Amino acid sequence: MAAPAVNRYLVVEEALRAGAPHDLLNIARRHLRQLYRANSVDLLLADYALTMLQQVSELPYTRRPIPVNGSTPGQAFGAQHEFVERHADASATAHLPVTVRGDRLGVLSVTLPEAPGRDDLAELIKVAQALGHEIVVAERDTDLYLQARRAARLTLAAEMQWQLLPGRSCKRSEYDLGAQLEPAYAIYGDNFDWSTSAEHLTLTVTNGMGEGIDAALLTNLAINALRNARRAGIPLADQAALADQAVYGQHAGRLHLAVLLLRFELATGRVEVIDAGSPRMWRQRGNTIETITFEEQLPLGMFEDTQYASEDFHVQPGDRLIFVSDGVYDVASPAGERYGERALARAINLTRLLPAAQVPREILQQLTRHRTTTTVTDDAMVLCLDWHGTTGSSG
Repeated sequence: MAAPAVNRYLVVEEALRAGAPHDLLNIARRHLRQLYRANSVDLLLADYALTMLQQVSELPYTRRPIPVNGSTPGQAFGAQHEFVERHADASATAHLPVTVRGDRLGVLSVTLPEAPGRDDLAELIKVAQALGHEIVVAERDTDLYLQARRAARLTLAAEMQWQLLPGRSCKRSEYDLGAQLEPAYAIYGDNFDWSTSAEHLTLTVTNGMGEGIDAALLTNLAINALRNARRAGIPLADQAALADQAVYGQHAGRLHLAVLLLRFELATGRVEVIDAGSPRMWRQRGNTIETITFEEQLPLGMFEDTQYASEDFHVQPGDRLIFVSDGVYDVASPAGERYGERALARAINLTRLLPAAQVPREILQQLTRHRTTTTVTDDAMVLCLDWHGTTGSSG
């Protein structure tokens, strides 16, 4: 006998928590068939380029991917809202976003004998959320979900860089974050990092030096040095100085990397900034789009015992900040126009109505259309931060 309707979601959630890491989809299938009479259940995870939804299966790469653009599951993924697709035989498929704290993982597609009612749909949405949380935990112990996200093989440098990331999007009441790296399957030096607490958001945007494994190793060293210093609770300028010493100690100035380091005070919108190189920041405030420049200091690891000084600026509720690496603004069009001069401003304006999580991918797609050739000579990073602030925020 089926569990009472009010307990069905809890039954599925408990089963997912108790299940083996590689078996989450099968557990969800069994319980959704038993408790909701589901005909079929599929889990689709977004690939690294965010252009395809890849079906999770026991044999990776054996199921045809579904494009994000032009498909109903893709619509649910992009809009981050459930969609119910009705079929000719009266059955219906509910496409449910699988998202964890704003990080968009994919879509759970559940086909039912008939369109779900409001209560059933609300429970299925909770099931998709619970599944997402369990996938994040399970990825510590299985490669299944990471394999399912791959439309092609990653280079070793790209493998290292993607494993270093905190996620690709994040959402809380004070802000929305979204970021993307390209070429997704062959990235090597550019990166981003963030960490949040009750009072602050710390954001790091890195423009790596070199190519391949050397670039990935350099970025890994710098990001982990910054994390180590941040977790020790020391001031922002000292975090930069300690990371600088770590990079210089390893490479003696032969290799270095550019970093933009920011610490947002959530209650006030005050931002402490250290500009140690080439990543750029644009701000969209109302109808005004402009670059925001800071005092440029030495890249990390260029010289021994470099000292860094922070400076302040403020964000206001409604501000959108766009961060880009030189792989974005140095790209030339067939007419020789650098992307960052005017085309980037146009791209920011064209994406003004999109949520932060979708903006980086759209800007990078416009970058591809702007590029002189299909040959990529540098990797590129775009990060979008929408600042909502709190009641006490000031500009």
